[in-house]
Amino acid sequence: MKIAALDLGDKWTGSAISDSLGITTRPYTTVATKELPSLITKLIDEERVRTIVVGYPKTLKGTESEQTKKTKELFDQLQQTFPQISWEWWDERLTSKQAAKLKKQKTKEDKLASHSIAAALLLMVYLEYKTYQ
Repeated sequence: MKIAALDLGDKWTGSAISDSLGITTRPYTTVATKELPSLITKLIDEERVRTIVVGYPKTLKGTESEQTKKTKELFDQLQQTFPQISWEWWDERLTSKQAAKLKKQKTKEDKLASHSIAAALLLMVYLEYKTYQ
């Protein structure tokens, strides 16, 4: 069963996908957040994703921020729109910073790619946790 991850943002959302065994991950794509329903439909219909993990943005101190509230609202909308799959929250602290370090952001394309890299890092940590749980 494939699992996807989303790094939700105000303007852009990065996505990543696992292999069918849930072992490896790869960046999938970055889309404008307003195009998210189309992306999720594609993940479900074409990639056969049955679970989507969404990055839960907290501050480094573990508290909720304004971005957390926005993400929760979008998460709730997505759950209602796509009830046929399971949805999970996962702590995303530092994934965006790690992604930026992995990919030196020189161009707009690099910056966009960093969103899907952040989603891949999020998914990788999630899958590792599930393996050893």
